Amino acid sequence: MVVAADQGPELEPELSPGAGPSHPSWLAAEVVSSERISPSAQRIELSVPGWRGALPGQHVDIRLTAEDGYQAVRSYSLASTGADVVELAVERLPDGEVSPFLVDELRVGDLLEVRGPLGGWFVWRPADPGPVQLIAGGSGVVPLVAMIRARAGMDGPPFRLLYSVRDRSRALFGDLLDAGPDGTTVSWIYTREAPTGWPRAPRRLSAEDLDRYAFDPQRQPTVFVCGATGFAESVSRLLIDRGHPTTKIRIERYGGD
Repeated sequence: MVVAADQGPELEPELSPGAGPSHPSWLAAEVVSSERISPSAQRIELSVPGWRGALPGQHVDIRLTAEDGYQAVRSYSLASTGADVVELAVERLPDGEVSPFLVDELRVGDLLEVRGPLGGWFVWRPADPGPVQLIAGGSGVVPLVAMIRARAGMDGPPFRLLYSVRDRSRALFGDLLDAGPDGTTVSWIYTREAPTGWPRAPRRLSAEDLDRYAFDPQRQPTVFVCGATGFAESVSRLLIDRGHPTTKIRIERYGGD
């Protein structure tokens, strides 16, 4: 059985002209790597001949076909932007139709199709001026990781990531973020259980956290917020209350399976 990835970000359903090297038709893809990166999440690499890369923050449509001909199409954020290989990270949803298969049953050698890259608003371009503030909730860190990877090694603007997770085991790409990616300062927010001796008690991201860890609105950072709908809406309100102009806030939210 082959099924599709979880519903991804609520972004433009059409290809975005000028957003990157887009492929308007479906490309064949093969699973070449599948690795558990949290108790409920899987990192998946797809070999896609002809894939020319993407802009950090973009996503793809994934189409998979069952033996009986049933097809399902979903969108998912890209975790990296290089050519030939498409990297995704999928988190299992308890009542999901698709994510349990991708996390627990997908195997190296399985075939699917990819279309994209998609999205022209929630992207970071190296030529964009000013500091960049990244704020993620749970698996919403995936497109932000793509931005952090693209920023590394460049003489570019400073990045800050504020990453909210239930506990350390739920963090995606934790090793990468702990390594201190070049050009990015990472701050952790734990909402359920914090590591022993952690100075901040577990609780939701607050205005005080933005004041302490995020760029001051006077610096006019471009802010990328990605997470579940409730998280994204709460954080956007906090940012506006702190004085960040709406024109500098870019939001990507995800829903169910």
